[in-house]
Amino acid sequence: MTFLIFISCNKDDTKEPNSENENSTFISAVDISSYPEISNSNPTFYDLEGNKNDFLTILKDNGINTVRLRVWVNPSNEHSGFNEVKQFSETLKTNGFKTWLSLHYSDTWADPAHQETPSQWKGINFTQLKDSVYNYTKKIMTELQPDYIQVGNEINNGFLHPHGHISNNFQQFIELMDTAIVAVRTNTSDTEILLHFAGIEGSDWFYNQVCDLDYDMIGLSYYPIWHGKSLSALKTTMQDLSNSYDKPIVIAETAYPFTLEWNDWTNNIVGLEEQLIVPQYPATPEGQQDFIKQIKTLTKELENGIGFCYWGAELIAWKGNQSTDASPWENQALFDFNNKALPVLEEFKSE
Repeated sequence: MTFLIFISCNKDDTKEPNSENENSTFISAVDISSYPEISNSNPTFYDLEGNKNDFLTILKDNGINTVRLRVWVNPSNEHSGFNEVKQFSETLKTNGFKTWLSLHYSDTWADPAHQETPSQWKGINFTQLKDSVYNYTKKIMTELQPDYIQVGNEINNGFLHPHGHISNNFQQFIELMDTAIVAVRTNTSDTEILLHFAGIEGSDWFYNQVCDLDYDMIGLSYYPIWHGKSLSALKTTMQDLSNSYDKPIVIAETAYPFTLEWNDWTNNIVGLEEQLIVPQYPATPEGQQDFIKQIKTLTKELENGIGFCYWGAELIAWKGNQSTDASPWENQALFDFNNKALPVLEEFKSE
């Protein structure tokens, strides 16, 4: 019976979008989760005028107001673990940024194809797993106090598999989600909760499954290589979701290349013209800027669009141009191969 209740939510049951969100500050965000690791190599960054400048200062001066960071439960090294994220969060707040945490509930990358339960939580029963989720989330909230928090990262198929698989263990998925949400609500009155889906296709189905959960924002990932090359389809989907589920909506992840060349020997994820939206948005600094300008424009044009986040802004080839295990993303960073700020940064300023 509970299962039927959860899947029976439909658009006729929802209200019109809440106008109180119309005056919310537009989120101009970047995900720079690897910056603490990259900073250990002491790279020099240059602003749009070519002057040496501090990395965070360059971001702030160009209108970026929010920084998104991933959090892993027990990573193989300290990077993206609790202590590193706590320290970096404090630095970001000191520099005037809002913080947005993406809780993967895993020891490593979580995405639609990978939602592995943390090693220290494996083998425990479901009740114990819920306790672990609650206590972990509570610790995040009380010690890091983010402005925005994701319960899971790209949870198209659920999280904490196999317990929280959305198709195979729907009721357990809902209970785990609710446990994390209660941990947030109980320990803060300010943090906004975002549920994060990767892509466009299937998004309406997903948000219908979670329609009874107590969350604040819809978040989508959008990369042309994986999620289609129609920005008009993206805009239509975002508006339909926002209207149907009475939530403000944000693009939680996006990125675009400024070149198809490379600056190290680590294979890049985007390296072919067929992966782009061409001829409108070629892999040039201007094409990258125009793509993000359009992402910002279409989000602002939505009735309840509240922002976007650029993923991998910091992912330069920080281990040197001979490295085979560094950045698969340096051609999509917000800095060129000389670590000079690219024109796309101008699009983060509020207008």
